[in-house]
Amino acid sequence: MGNKHKPKLGQNFLIDDRARHAIADALGDLSTRTVVEIGPGHGAITEILATRAKKLILIELDRALAAELRFRFRENPAVEILEGDVLEVDLAPLGQDLDVIGNLPYYITSDILLKLFAASRTGLIRRAVLMMQREVADRVSAAPGIKDYGLLSATAQMHARVDHLFTLPPEAFNPPPDVFSTVIRLEFAPRFAELGVEPAPFDAFLRQIYAQKRKTLRNNLRTAGHTPAAIDAAWPAGLPPEIRAEALSLEDTAALYCNLV
Repeated sequence: MGNKHKPKLGQNFLIDDRARHAIADALGDLSTRTVVEIGPGHGAITEILATRAKKLILIELDRALAAELRFRFRENPAVEILEGDVLEVDLAPLGQDLDVIGNLPYYITSDILLKLFAASRTGLIRRAVLMMQREVADRVSAAPGIKDYGLLSATAQMHARVDHLFTLPPEAFNPPPDVFSTVIRLEFAPRFAELGVEPAPFDAFLRQIYAQKRKTLRNNLRTAGHTPAAIDAAWPAGLPPEIRAEALSLEDTAALYCNLV
């Protein structure tokens, strides 16, 4: 089939041979693993994974591409194609301790990440190698105190260790996107129990303190309904009074949350 593309689906197909092998290699040994590939497209990475994984499950939204993949891998019993939206696919029946790989559509990258984070809390996912817009990857991997650090950074790092692998230029894709793309690896190891917080309430707290990045942490807490007296009583020793949320480590954030509740 020809390399037709549908911009409305955010399709930019990887054509760099070295890159596709490097992305597949980043998952490690797959001989005993079940791998879920998000948005395989024409199968540039799928072709490599299909010879390595014990089982490979492809989630493809585009009907024509799904049909192409079914035909191409029809003689490989290890490959299964699910036609549908990854945000609507229930990952639980696919197995436990899954590996995930994919070139994430730019317009739903955050939504997919949130789905994977939630799945990691119940042990559904062990590792993910994901390609996304460079600016989003920079936010996911940013350290506290850096401009890019924010809600996405804190949420990602509560769920996984983030490794920034490499960045690809637009010409690595057909058609070339308007942005650079970065590949990251997430080693899932949720920290909620370690830091003594419950996932859902702590997620809500993170949304409160990052509600308006221009505001100080105290102002965001007051906006969220906490009284000045309660904030003063909960404030960790040594924390500057005018600090912003993005300067806090996850340990300090968790300590403040526990003091407030």
